[in-house]
Amino acid sequence: MSAAAGTARILTAEAGTAGSGTAAAGTAGVTAPTAPEPTSNSAALEPYEHALRTRGPLYLRRADGRRHPLDVARWAAGPDTADRTMLARCSGPTLDIGCGPGRLVAELVRRGVPALGIDLAAAAVRLTVASGGAALRRSVFDPLPGECRWGTALLADGNIGIGGDPAALLTRTAVLLRTGGRLIVETEPEDPYVHERFAARVEDADGRAGAPFRWARVGVRALEAMAPACGFRLRDTWTANGRSFAALTATA
Repeated sequence: MSAAAGTARILTAEAGTAGSGTAAAGTAGVTAPTAPEPTSNSAALEPYEHALRTRGPLYLRRADGRRHPLDVARWAAGPDTADRTMLARCSGPTLDIGCGPGRLVAELVRRGVPALGIDLAAAAVRLTVASGGAALRRSVFDPLPGECRWGTALLADGNIGIGGDPAALLTRTAVLLRTGGRLIVETEPEDPYVHERFAARVEDADGRAGAPFRWARVGVRALEAMAPACGFRLRDTWTANGRSFAALTATA
């Protein structure tokens, strides 16, 4: 049995249904997304959903007033050189946590690597499906297909911040991976020691903002320090195109 067919069985047996485009070989019989409603405040997602459809602009507005641009146009484009350094390290069935419009999932499928994206935004799921990938509208903290069996998980584009509690997110991801599985995390490039948790909103260019949510920023040295208590050890670090990455190995 091919790796793609193996992931098909995980998806069809455990996930119910997932989005499927040309990934049919890897998700046979899987159709449009009908996953349960995500455990999230949809009001927080409205500017994000709009930005995905229009390719931005979009900003992260912190409670202290600082505003950071989010690179929606890059997310909506094909994988760049830095993305390909992550993709080259994906081994076995791969789960993209917070997949956005699906550029990484679609590219993995094109490479013959079985992959699934998850995202809370319905627009993200639709765009991933349209690009040829498979996706579920679901939180990483909800029940997911293939628990304890994924070979690789991705937290790209700052998604180590999901939920505002990086240790909880790492611990949850360790459960999703098989022993020896790999987690690839995009970390903060400017400060390797930063470990910051804060309240934020997503905001469009006209200042329209969604509901508040919790987020975090983590540098590579801070990630390394928290990894052992969360079921991981640091395997590798690298930089590409001004972006910073780490690969962790699941230890249990």
